[in-house]
Amino acid sequence: MRLGAVLGALRPALPLLLGLSLGCSLSLLRASWSHGAAEERCLAPGPPAPPARGDPPEAAEGRPGPGHEDFRPRIVPYYRDPNKPYKKVLRTRYIQTELGFHERLFVAVLTSKATLNTLAVAVNKTVAHHFPRLLYFTGLRSAKVPHGMVLVAHGDERPIWLMYETMNYIHQHFGSDYDWFYIMQDDTYAQAEQVKALVTHLSINQDVYLGRAEEFIGGDEQARYCHGGFGYLLSRSLLLKLHPHLDSCRNEILSVRPDEWLGRCIIDFLGITCVSQLQVLPPCSNFVLAEPDKAQNPICSLLHSQEAFLWAAAVSSRGSLSGFCLLQGQHYRTYELAKNTEPEKEEEEDFQAALAVHPVSDMTLMYRLHKQFSRIQLDRVYQEIQDLQMQIRNLTALTPAGEAGVTWPVGINAPFLPKSRFEVISWDYFTEQHLFSCPDGSPKCELSGASKADVSEIIESAVEQLNRLYQPLLRFSKRQLLNGYRRFDPTRGMEYTLDLLLEAATQKGHSHVLAKRVSLVRPLSKVEIIPMPYVTEATRVQLVLPLTVQDLDFVANFLDMFAMNTLDTHDNALLTLLFIYHPYDAQRVGQMDVFAGVKAMVGELEKRYADVKIPWISVKTEVPSQVKLMDIVSKKHPVDTLFFLASVWTEINMEFLNRCRMNTISNWQVFFPVHFQEFNPALVYRGEQTASSNTDFLRDGHFDRHSFAEACFYNSDYMTARTKLAADILDRDEVLESMEVFDVFLHYSGLHLFRAVEPGLVQKYTLRSCNPRLSEELYHRCVLSNLEGLASRSHLAMALFEQEQANST
Repeated sequence: MRLGAVLGALRPALPLLLGLSLGCSLSLLRASWSHGAAEERCLAPGPPAPPARGDPPEAAEGRPGPGHEDFRPRIVPYYRDPNKPYKKVLRTRYIQTELGFHERLFVAVLTSKATLNTLAVAVNKTVAHHFPRLLYFTGLRSAKVPHGMVLVAHGDERPIWLMYETMNYIHQHFGSDYDWFYIMQDDTYAQAEQVKALVTHLSINQDVYLGRAEEFIGGDEQARYCHGGFGYLLSRSLLLKLHPHLDSCRNEILSVRPDEWLGRCIIDFLGITCVSQLQVLPPCSNFVLAEPDKAQNPICSLLHSQEAFLWAAAVSSRGSLSGFCLLQGQHYRTYELAKNTEPEKEEEEDFQAALAVHPVSDMTLMYRLHKQFSRIQLDRVYQEIQDLQMQIRNLTALTPAGEAGVTWPVGINAPFLPKSRFEVISWDYFTEQHLFSCPDGSPKCELSGASKADVSEIIESAVEQLNRLYQPLLRFSKRQLLNGYRRFDPTRGMEYTLDLLLEAATQKGHSHVLAKRVSLVRPLSKVEIIPMPYVTEATRVQLVLPLTVQDLDFVANFLDMFAMNTLDTHDNALLTLLFIYHPYDAQRVGQMDVFAGVKAMVGELEKRYADVKIPWISVKTEVPSQVKLMDIVSKKHPVDTLFFLASVWTEINMEFLNRCRMNTISNWQVFFPVHFQEFNPALVYRGEQTASSNTDFLRDGHFDRHSFAEACFYNSDYMTARTKLAADILDRDEVLESMEVFDVFLHYSGLHLFRAVEPGLVQKYTLRSCNPRLSEELYHRCVLSNLEGLASRSHLAMALFEQEQANST
């Protein structure tokens, strides 16, 4: 009876128990099969192949040898000795350093006294900016460095000594930072993009000595050195092995040419000869070695075991599995120039495919070579674009949309499709003389500067494209631009529509005037990451808060937010108050101080936080010019101070202060955030419950682009720009009343001005008083800020509608 009751209780769980039992049984069975298959050898039966010369026994047995241990994935367990005191781990400055990544290519250019100001300058102007890092090496003492060049002077002009010191310098300063080292002379023209493409196809773990191989005079027929005139490539692994032997090479090897000396040193001590082309390794065919003694590729014999597969996957993730199959097969192509060569007339295939050309006799020839190779590279790019466009057309025909799915231009993103009328991108109308959409909001302004150059270039390009399309039947020439329209589409670039009045001439000399509409697109080019100096979030921020009598009602809220978000959290931020007295109030400060209440609040904060001091500065003026006030504050702080110029309506928080630290870079960039301004709650909510101030999302409001009151900058940058301003205006201090700190940096500094919306900088609505004594532009911006900060168009329309309804009743 009890057994039946137990079975009845377990009956609902019987399917679950049976499923678990069946799953465990199948898992055990599958594990045994996998273990048996892993023990089988993937090679055909027979005696094992002998290991290749120089290979370790592990490689012959189907496992990676010691040379490949860094490719095997392994987990490094964390162990902490309990007997040793805990020590904080110091993190590296960049994650690239912590992960052990290296830069790709370092270039060294050997120059001399005779060519430093000629050929070396030509190299610097043609190809230097295409390489990530390039240094010039010379034997001169205290040489005068041409502008824009980084020169290392060794102080000895002997060629062998210069090469020896250069190799030592490269190893000492860059040996641990770069994977490849390219050494060339200043009478060599190198195609920078081709050299960079070459090193991307080479494995970083190979000892590579690549260049134009030359025979030693009276030496071994098998040994070769790389000719220095055509440049040569050294791998990091070879440089590390060579460095201990450089002193021995200097003392034991005699040679006249530095490239021969280096080649002999590498051959004698490392046994590596210069090659112009690396031998091709056979590819892995289904990961099976039929004849391992002939294949000479140890990777392919490994990939049937699970361990070898994981190892190969790790190698592939490092980019070196492809290196084993693609490292070789790379050819270092060179071309030797004859005397009186005309680069423009060189049509040989060897010339067009050359990575390096030598000898270049003068600067003019260097520039002509650069022009010719740039034209060759441009033609290749245009041809590649045409091939890709043809492939896109062929593939689009097979898609569900068919040929209708081809966008114009082919290969460029389709135009942006707005989802509502508020997302429509408007067109700007222009002529050859005027623009009808001006930055300052005026309806018409003169076309000048970059806009004029843009319009002229696009008209010229349109006529050129028409002639290319219709020649030789017709020849077009521009008479007039009737209408022009342009807009910026963030998904594809700048779009243009032109109505051109053209004169078309036939081959027989007949001409006719016609109007034609053309459409053009200037696509967005390749996006580049701009290198920026290193900054941290540990920098102390000095807040500067100017206060007038009109701001007294908002000081309490500002101090409360400052205490809660910075003092309570122990953020590295200080506050300085700037009391701006009207001359009338300054005379009565002994009887009644208008800022007495603020000073009392500051005293309470200093009592609550014993280690905090909040200083204040008193200023008497009728016109509170931002620049004049900043002059006073700047003199009372060190030059390395990071200022945050705040306003009394600002709600300070740690998130924004960190962005202020990261976006402000000394001697490089200043940060002017665009704060978020809340709308007037009386118009937005109209008696309804207002949004909670604790919400994480932005409340109803807008980013106030008319306000430049908030700014982050270093004192040293401000002092530099202010000095240039003082030299420009001389003693006309009244000019400062029409300027803000933003204008000082914009016109009198070469720094980057970073102006961006800042969602962490929120200000509550208030109707600000605009001082009519300020300049007309500043007063106009203040009025616009107040008007646009009332409410959105929909809220204003609803308020007007309700008001009209109330009036009608």
